[in-house]
Amino acid sequence: MRFLLKLAFWLTIVVLLLPSDRAQQGATPQIGTSEAVSATGAVVTDVRGFCGRQPGACAVGSQALAEFGHKAHAGAKMLYDFLGEKVAHEPAPGTAEQVAGSRKPSQNTLTPADVAMPWRGPQPRRTADARHPA
Repeated sequence: MRFLLKLAFWLTIVVLLLPSDRAQQGATPQIGTSEAVSATGAVVTDVRGFCGRQPGACAVGSQALAEFGHKAHAGAKMLYDFLGEKVAHEPAPGTAEQVAGSRKPSQNTLTPADVAMPWRGPQPRRTADARHPA
């Protein structure tokens, strides 16, 4: 409940600080920042006394929030268990099982001539006789 009140307060502050459309400002009365802050304080004071005025509504609200918390906890536990099982069945990256499972078996179709590297040594020098035939 306290979180919702804080959230509403800060959202109100953010909305008040956002710029507005100038064309619409002529149609609505101008409200100053001090008036908005005092109105927000009055709302917070009124909400604080809500449980004193409506104890039944507060009791039901607290039970609903507790139930929501239990459901959120159960959902998180289910997700944790599901992800834990999923990770447990997959081999860890880099392990022998994962590496072996990701490679295709070799077909051994290359011959030694295919694998041999061609000669890439320096080119033979041209001699003077090769440049100027007689």
